[in-house]
Amino acid sequence: MTAPLLETPLAAWHAAHGGRMVDFAGWTMPVQYASIVEEHLATRRAAGLFDVSHMGRLSVTGPDAIRWLDSLLTRRGADLAPGQVRYTLVTSDEGPTGVSVLDDALVAREADAADGSPRLSLVVNASNRDRVVAWLKSRLPAAGVTLTDHTRETAMIAVQGPRAVELVAGLCPAADAARIAALKNYRATTATVAGRPAAISRTGYTGEDGVELVVAASDAVAVWEAILAAGAAHGVVPCGLGARDTLRLEAGMPLYGHELAAASDPFALGLGFALNLAAADGSPREFPGAAALRQMHAQPAQRVRVGLVCDGKRAAREGSLVTRPGDPNAVVGTVTSGSYCPTLGTAAAMALVDRDAAAEGTPLDLIIRDSAASARVAPLPLYRRPATPS
Repeated sequence: MTAPLLETPLAAWHAAHGGRMVDFAGWTMPVQYASIVEEHLATRRAAGLFDVSHMGRLSVTGPDAIRWLDSLLTRRGADLAPGQVRYTLVTSDEGPTGVSVLDDALVAREADAADGSPRLSLVVNASNRDRVVAWLKSRLPAAGVTLTDHTRETAMIAVQGPRAVELVAGLCPAADAARIAALKNYRATTATVAGRPAAISRTGYTGEDGVELVVAASDAVAVWEAILAAGAAHGVVPCGLGARDTLRLEAGMPLYGHELAAASDPFALGLGFALNLAAADGSPREFPGAAALRQMHAQPAQRVRVGLVCDGKRAAREGSLVTRPGDPNAVVGTVTSGSYCPTLGTAAAMALVDRDAAAEGTPLDLIIRDSAASARVAPLPLYRRPATPS
């Protein structure tokens, strides 16, 4: 029998307010409300509110928590400061190449516990949560580290857009508001938002400024509605997974199951920054798959990830072939993600293409339902938010 879909603490709110609900990674989630394009543009112009409670939220605590995570993640943890967040990969040393990418994740170091022991958190993809938790549990030491999955008892809300930070700060006491306003990218803090305690990180998946809040499941609706009410006059709207995907495509952010997969070469994807193959002192770091990743680094892959901007609105999808112009048999790559992109006003894609076809401006064809659509290689990200006035 098929297992029933999981529901976030906001699922009933979405259904009651016009969200079109779909099965996503075993969760019932809103793909859109009125229009993906309207939600996308509202996020770029003001702010969009996204329920991302399906993402896995794990805590790692105990006196050996930092050392243990440092031995497992591709990103260094030993020099992670309290309040700092890093993008990382979770890898195993299994598979034919000696490394398998289990997921990409965010790791944060929170304020230390009262006894001085470190506290860390991980946010992982919904589709990979079970296997990442199982993998981490299989590597737990006998003592000194506790791993807890808080996904079902909490909610996670992403507020993204040029007004996002001021909206959330405006719902906080003065001291908390000032701390949020001063928070740098990939930093985290705690605050009281709309009268409820929240963990806040200045991160996101849209290319816009913004924050992500983790609150108790019982507080989710109150916090969600407070942010919407505060932003209503500015055009802030609830958004579904559809707009989240078009926003992240414009922002050139990889998605597991599309750009990223178990057999991926992270260097070819432009994710070398998330692979700390050396410790802070320059000595080799050892973590699952490190030896295979060193070999990948020494022997660059034939294909690399690029952005593609199309000449029209017809969108290629994952798996569409990329060819030389006018020659459908001269295949040079494969599309990993594609869509119409509202900010750009045209279709766009990310793809893995041969290195000799990856130079900026290179004309290429995308094969869409047996016909060619012209495109050109463009640097990632395809969209950069305007600089904030100083």
